[in-house]
Amino acid sequence: MAKVRERNQSAIIEAASQYFAKYGYAATKVADIAKEANIPKPNIYYYYNSKDNLYRAVLESVTEPLLQASKPIQELDDPVEALTAYIKTKLMISRDHAYASKVFANEVMSGGQSLPKDIEDELQQQSEMIIAKFDTWIEQGRMDAVSSHHLMFTIWAATQTYADFGWQICRVMKKRKLSKQDYSEAAEFLTNMILKGCGVHSDTKNE
Repeated sequence: MAKVRERNQSAIIEAASQYFAKYGYAATKVADIAKEANIPKPNIYYYYNSKDNLYRAVLESVTEPLLQASKPIQELDDPVEALTAYIKTKLMISRDHAYASKVFANEVMSGGQSLPKDIEDELQQQSEMIIAKFDTWIEQGRMDAVSSHHLMFTIWAATQTYADFGWQICRVMKKRKLSKQDYSEAAEFLTNMILKGCGVHSDTKNE
């Protein structure tokens, strides 16, 4: 029974993510989501009670992985290892949660008007933690004296673009869908660019 519930909720979130991403919150109808997910409309209300709750669930489906993605930065002392893991994970989120990522991006671009306060606060705390860790690495001599804020924004933009502009990227690369190898190459390229461009290294200058 639990597996059926999990499978149904996964189908609902995927369908809702697509509709919210393509048409926005106001223009999306629960009936259309139910049809796309091939699940009776009453079942959606059974699982989520309301369209508002479903929208929050879609946001959580991507913000929870985003919040988890920064654990290497929080927990690891080695900036090379931490940034490599962070960039790779951020790209995998763009790959595996493309539509939900677009919903989140649209929410941010609209000023976060419907973003739940607790999620907003968690994301803010995460940002402050990342900036503080970058500053620590700079102070330790493990990174050039770059702007910690702009480094974080650059990583966000470079990884998020594979979700938000996936159609254009596929068109330029003449592919219907990016492969695992494409994402691996993107992760390697972005990691090398960040590490070399910001002078990131494992050992402190005094060691």
